[in-house]
Amino acid sequence: MIMIHGRNAGPANILDLETPLQHPEFTYLAPAAGGGTWYPYSFMAETEANQPGITSGLAAIHRVVETVLGKGIPKSRIVLLGFSQGACLASTYAVRHAARFGGVIVYSGGLIGPPGTVWNFEGNFEGTPVFLGCSDMDAHVPAPRVHESAEVFRRMGAEVTERIYPGMGHLVNQDELAFARGVMARVTAG
Repeated sequence: MIMIHGRNAGPANILDLETPLQHPEFTYLAPAAGGGTWYPYSFMAETEANQPGITSGLAAIHRVVETVLGKGIPKSRIVLLGFSQGACLASTYAVRHAARFGGVIVYSGGLIGPPGTVWNFEGNFEGTPVFLGCSDMDAHVPAPRVHESAEVFRRMGAEVTERIYPGMGHLVNQDELAFARGVMARVTAG
């Protein structure tokens, strides 16, 4: 599992999820953003304003993916999981490199780009389970962007589960963790 941390955080923060995910057969890898932040502004700001952060963050994920592939582990056994800024990067990386992954877990995030962005990337997820979960009142991630992102994944052949939680705030809940555990169980089973 490649875990991408949120803003003003680091690998230790996202790796805290290893315990509630409770899956000893997985190795957990977490790249670090310089200064704890992948890019300076909202993921819905003009993309140029968030450069070179977005490009650097996507490259960091790609290096980890390439390292894992180099160890003989196929994409179909790799789960991408991110929270907040990390979720935005994980989802954006996934659509730019669509293939059969083990799963893509997007906690409080969505595809990067300003309003009106059209995401037309090549590739097919071939039934990859994709989860997008967010609060209906998240100050950082509007629910319409979660819906837009889910639709892009569906169009690209993913098996999408989208959940908007009333009044949750900007965090990860037990239902979201349970979904991730289910994805992990599918990866190890098959």
